[in-house]
Amino acid sequence: MAVLLHRLGHRAYRHRKLVLVVWLALLAALIACVSVFGGKLDDRFTVPGTESQRALDTLGKTLPEASGVGAQIVFTAPEGHRVTETPYAAAIAGAEAAAAKAPQVSAVIGPRTSGAVSADRTTAIVQVQYSVQRAEVHASSLDTVEQAAKAAEKDGLKTFVGGSVYGSNGVHIGPSEIIGVVVALLVLVVTFGSLLAAGMALLPALLGVAVGLTGLLALAPVVSISSTAVTLALMLGLAVGIDYVLFILSRHRQQLARGTDPRESMALADGTAGSAVVFAGSTVIIALAALSVIGIPFLTTMGLGAAGAVLIAVLAAITLLPALAGFAGARLAPKPGSKAAQRATEPDGPAEKATLGSRWVKTVVAKPLLTVLAVAGILVALALPAADLRLALPDNGSAPVSSTERKAYDVVGDKFGPGFNGPLLVLTETDNGPGAQAGAQAAQKLRDLKGVKAVLPPQPTRDPGQTVIQVIPETGPDSARTDRLVRDIRVVAPDIREATGARVAVTGTTAVNIDVSNRLSDSLLPFMAIVVGLSLILLTMVFRSLVIPLKAAVGFLLSVGASLGLVVALFQWGWLADAFGLAHTGPVVSFLPIILIGVLFGLAMDYEVFLVSGMREEWVHTGMARRSVIDGARHSVRVVTAAALIMFTVFAGFFPLDDALIKPIAFALAVGVAIDAFAVRLTLVPAVLALAGRHAWWLPAWLQRVLPDLDVEGTRLQKGSEAERKEPERVS
Repeated sequence: MAVLLHRLGHRAYRHRKLVLVVWLALLAALIACVSVFGGKLDDRFTVPGTESQRALDTLGKTLPEASGVGAQIVFTAPEGHRVTETPYAAAIAGAEAAAAKAPQVSAVIGPRTSGAVSADRTTAIVQVQYSVQRAEVHASSLDTVEQAAKAAEKDGLKTFVGGSVYGSNGVHIGPSEIIGVVVALLVLVVTFGSLLAAGMALLPALLGVAVGLTGLLALAPVVSISSTAVTLALMLGLAVGIDYVLFILSRHRQQLARGTDPRESMALADGTAGSAVVFAGSTVIIALAALSVIGIPFLTTMGLGAAGAVLIAVLAAITLLPALAGFAGARLAPKPGSKAAQRATEPDGPAEKATLGSRWVKTVVAKPLLTVLAVAGILVALALPAADLRLALPDNGSAPVSSTERKAYDVVGDKFGPGFNGPLLVLTETDNGPGAQAGAQAAQKLRDLKGVKAVLPPQPTRDPGQTVIQVIPETGPDSARTDRLVRDIRVVAPDIREATGARVAVTGTTAVNIDVSNRLSDSLLPFMAIVVGLSLILLTMVFRSLVIPLKAAVGFLLSVGASLGLVVALFQWGWLADAFGLAHTGPVVSFLPIILIGVLFGLAMDYEVFLVSGMREEWVHTGMARRSVIDGARHSVRVVTAAALIMFTVFAGFFPLDDALIKPIAFALAVGVAIDAFAVRLTLVPAVLALAGRHAWWLPAWLQRVLPDLDVEGTRLQKGSEAERKEPERVS
């Protein structure tokens, strides 16, 4: 790999104009595709093969308005009045009529038909049904419904519009994300001590992100892509893109400071640091692509979309960076006499000894057992809340407090009960004769179940053998008791069929979301086992050691556990929720743990390779175990620290978004990177290796012969370059 990347770096540097033109042409073509063919993002959560999805698909054919999204117009009378009073009842009826004229609306059900009036007669609900999914609802249609609600306010009513037609805010680039990039630029300036080098690190990453995002959006007309998938691709593409370029460019500048020819230096950096980038990027891509095996379409597109963004980031780092470095030439070299130049040319000099990273590694290695016990104890303590992890998909209860959908959600929950925000649909089907009688009997059976607040009369569909029964739980859609009620309905389904002759299937948005969460929960441990097993195999091949892979796997598990523990404490238990400005606390977003595992795995391997490869190189040269840990680590600490700070800043920049899906993911990834980089890789890793001594680099002879030598550090390439430099220079 190192030899191949060395050649690639040479050619990209030499043909820099062509490489740059290709990247810019690709970006222009993708932008044109998005402009001409741009499709809509689809935020549906579907679970093929589950009972809820099969029943929902059936209703899509026989009762489309029940399978589509819906809007709620919530009316509240002024204090001391009731919505049943003539002026207010007339205003509600007028809003019904206006909403019925909105495009795509298939049915409008007012309180006089549904009985949706609160017990104190102060609040009423008008249901607006669509026969299409949320991604297909036109903005003009929703505007008409909102205008119908506002018209009623002229008569003194308070109105809020909510319902399942509202959801994720989609991709949003705001001040916080821009601040994250600015902070990343400042970190690069401090790291390199050069504005030119900092800009050189940022430019390929930004261009790679632009290509990755436009490429993903260009697929929207033919592939179902969610807004969360696009935001995750943006987040990851930006974070890893800057980090990967940083690693290669740092090696390039070190070599320039030592007098290496700029073109050869860039090729060597591409072959050595670039090999580690390709390895680290490949692990992230594999882990994210593995999300497709879970069998949930929106998670598949999310994983593949993010994996594509990481792939583009890797390609930009190993091709676009050498090309841009070709334009800069020797100007990227650190200024003579600067600290950067001293670190590169005098690795044992005063500038290096004075660094905080060098002092930190020496402190850690001085008392390795105490360090291991302290770090492991703290991380285990942080991970304890993860034992109470509950998973669910967010609803309008997680929306910003100021939004109309959140206000409607809160009013409905307060006046009607939390179950009205997440009703269940029960489909009954009979093979012979009309299903109305069987549906009525099934409804009676459902009323006897624990956790049921109300059961509405069966509604017929276009199929005479079918009815749809709306079941109102006592608890909200993200409650464990609602999950239990869904399970109970499925348990009694055979008894209902025996008594009534009707097959019973529970569905609806709430049931589908519960099935999504349950499948993700069931997939969590097998997915983690696959990822940990993969890390053991890959690191054994890279470092020719048994201790290092085991230590890396344990460290990875500690990082994931601590991150999930902090997520549970903040987002589920509500610790410091007010300080962080959280609008809602409750179960954790159901796909967050798997996303965290997949992403953090790749990033952990990234830092592991860059940190430990230097130690292994020192060990091979000196054979001194503890000294190799100190000397090998101190050369990488500065770059790994900068990379972690950049990645933390980029992820944290997405935390202020008022999006219930993105906010917890951004928090989990930010704290996960911080914990893994600083607590595990820069503290636990040197301590464990110092404690293990020579045994850290031991591998059975038979395994040495079996395993392929990946040469991620580019040892053979460096030896070849040294041999070439010893030969007389040839005039080209």
